[in-house]
Amino acid sequence: MNRPRAKAPRAKSPEPRGIKGFIAKLGPGLITGAADDDPSGISTYSVTGASFGYAQLWTAIFSFPLMAAVQIMCARLGMVTGYGLAGVIRRRYPAWVLWSCCALLSIANIINIGADLKGMGEAMEMMTGVSGRIWLPCFAVVIVLLLIYSSYHRIVKLFKWLTLVLFAYVIAAFLSNPDWGAVLRSTFIPHIELTAPYLAAFVAILGTTISPYLFFWQAAQEVEEERAMGRSTVSSRKGATEKELRVMRTDVLSGMAFAGLIMYFIILTTGSTLYASGHRDITTAREAAEALRPLAGDAAYLLFTLGLVGTGMLGVPVLAGSAAYAISEAMAWHGSLDEKPQVAAKFYGVLTVAVIAGLSLDFVGVSAVRMLFIAAVVNGLLAPPLVIVVTLLTSDPKVMGDRVSSPILRWLGWIAAIVMIVAGIGMFLTM
Repeated sequence: MNRPRAKAPRAKSPEPRGIKGFIAKLGPGLITGAADDDPSGISTYSVTGASFGYAQLWTAIFSFPLMAAVQIMCARLGMVTGYGLAGVIRRRYPAWVLWSCCALLSIANIINIGADLKGMGEAMEMMTGVSGRIWLPCFAVVIVLLLIYSSYHRIVKLFKWLTLVLFAYVIAAFLSNPDWGAVLRSTFIPHIELTAPYLAAFVAILGTTISPYLFFWQAAQEVEEERAMGRSTVSSRKGATEKELRVMRTDVLSGMAFAGLIMYFIILTTGSTLYASGHRDITTAREAAEALRPLAGDAAYLLFTLGLVGTGMLGVPVLAGSAAYAISEAMAWHGSLDEKPQVAAKFYGVLTVAVIAGLSLDFVGVSAVRMLFIAAVVNGLLAPPLVIVVTLLTSDPKVMGDRVSSPILRWLGWIAAIVMIVAGIGMFLTM
């Protein structure tokens, strides 16, 4: 690859300050963080809290620097090279590495899409009484049509407010009268059980916070941000100024902090409610929604449904879109969510196939909550090779020039990969 050079600074313009200025800096990182709390994440955290109480609260603090480091490396990769992750892999490594990464991503994403759609369908069935099997294709068709004939950014404008319902878990946590002494101990003193269920939950938590689709999506969206600035050629996108990198870090850290906060309070709330009341093996949306009852009573089902549907409408497009970006970059096709379908037909074709493939998984006899949890475990098992590739690429001067990752980012990347590998091995050995 050509060595990235310093990017010409843009003309200066007055910048907003204070809270308005902070919000103005938020972009792909915040959206990625919101998509991280997809239906699979909500169900994984609910299962974890219901099964083990507060025992895995410490994972919220433990996972934050790991997921933030990986996402920052992915964002740097897109900003500095001007390519998405698959595009960089195609130019730097042999074809078998490229297609192995695409295969890992595709498998994880299809399973995740199917699980998210099934979770959305079961939540709507709980609210309306209409079978989830009817809702499933409806959601799939609506998402595909919105992405093809509208844009992901418009979907975000429509549905991002529904994700604010997730803050209900923060309020419900305080209303559920938790044992704050136990909460603090579990938050700051790691508790580890060498059992298959505990390690499976740990792998699932890592898999839903450090997910393969987020790597490809983050890099691709940084490229899209630069295209939106008028940098339509790769040469105009190469390089990144210190200021741009600082803004990106603020954006990514904010998104990951949002994801981690929601994760923490879902585990805390379900630990204080479901675990404490003996509901430790939840398999349905109705059982998972019971955690919100201290706040909303019978309206808990409505809140849970709004949260699950809202995050699903954000998450499924990211899952399908990241697969489309990866395959298109691997095949050197032109494609983007901001392009018209007649211009990027192959891109939208991959996106549609990913959604249809995920939808086909929903007609097997596995409960939605269980399928969502399994999807998180699969992500946790498939992510380590991709974390290693990202860490190697962002440490390579031939790829990054003088913008290689700092030693802290590199170490956190390797720690993330090693922890996920060890946890996965431990899960299988204890089965």
